[in-house]
Amino acid sequence: MQKRKLGSNGLEVSALGLGCMGLNHAYGSPVDKDTGIALIRGAVERGVTFFDTAEAYGPFVNEKLVGEALAPFRDTVVIATKFGFDIDPRTGERRPGGTNSRPEHIREVAEASLKRLGLETIDLFYQHRVDPAVPIEDVAGTVRDLIAEGKVRHFGLSEAGAQTIRRAHAVQPVAALQSEYSLWYRGPETDILPTLEELGIGFVPFSPLGAGFLTGKIDASTTFDSTDFRASVPRFAPEARDANLALVELVCEVADRKGATPAQIALAWLLAQKPWIVPIPGTTKLTRLEENLGAVNVLLSADDLRIIGEAAAKISLQGERLPPAMLKLSGL
Repeated sequence: MQKRKLGSNGLEVSALGLGCMGLNHAYGSPVDKDTGIALIRGAVERGVTFFDTAEAYGPFVNEKLVGEALAPFRDTVVIATKFGFDIDPRTGERRPGGTNSRPEHIREVAEASLKRLGLETIDLFYQHRVDPAVPIEDVAGTVRDLIAEGKVRHFGLSEAGAQTIRRAHAVQPVAALQSEYSLWYRGPETDILPTLEELGIGFVPFSPLGAGFLTGKIDASTTFDSTDFRASVPRFAPEARDANLALVELVCEVADRKGATPAQIALAWLLAQKPWIVPIPGTTKLTRLEENLGAVNVLLSADDLRIIGEAAAKISLQGERLPPAMLKLSGL
């Protein structure tokens, strides 16, 4: 597996990471524990060194799963987790207001995450969503103190806007930003990518396959379980999916020409954008994991990228990328 550096902070990881959320959160029924552990360890065996989780996934159970699965490999992998939502530690329910990045809460989450993950130090600690009630300087300062105490190695942000990134970075260097980015959602290209490049910050796109849409396995007739978050996402409404299939057809055409799968083309396109971009596709199936990892061997030429870019620009995509309540929490 190829390696990449996330920005200029010395954080080196595999060119593709594994987003672990979907193993037991947001995409329907969770997998059983043994299946989840086997999938994560299968990723390690195939060269993946970068694993993404959060206290909010489950809540809490995803961190426990990741911690147990990676226990034999703690010296060779990088584990990222997140703070920032206001979750009752007894019930796991989200409290009214949604976010909580008060310094004392960040410390509480850090201690709880370290315990669940079985770690002495969190490799990468993201603020999951910007908290409008807490100055970002206070958030960055708290993580800076945790780094000084040896409880965290690197500071990250998620779904933060360019000015928030700059303000945080001035207090404590930001190693990576995690936000949605794919051929299906290219919002970060306007302000975010130039800011990250200027400041030497790595970028970790989540939903790099458009929550599965860019794999070509979803069409207008696909139905989602009530426990699958896509059931409430506007861009997954049947009429929006029908319109957006034009993008999938484009990806499939390129895949046929390159002897690859649509998922591999979507990931290869992201990898080709910047050398400091590390996508974190998720899956519950080993066959899909192997398919995704094969994207590192798909080389898109400048001509390929130009053709994709010109064709994609002519497609009018329909529907917001998140439900209204979740979109409000995004700083983008």
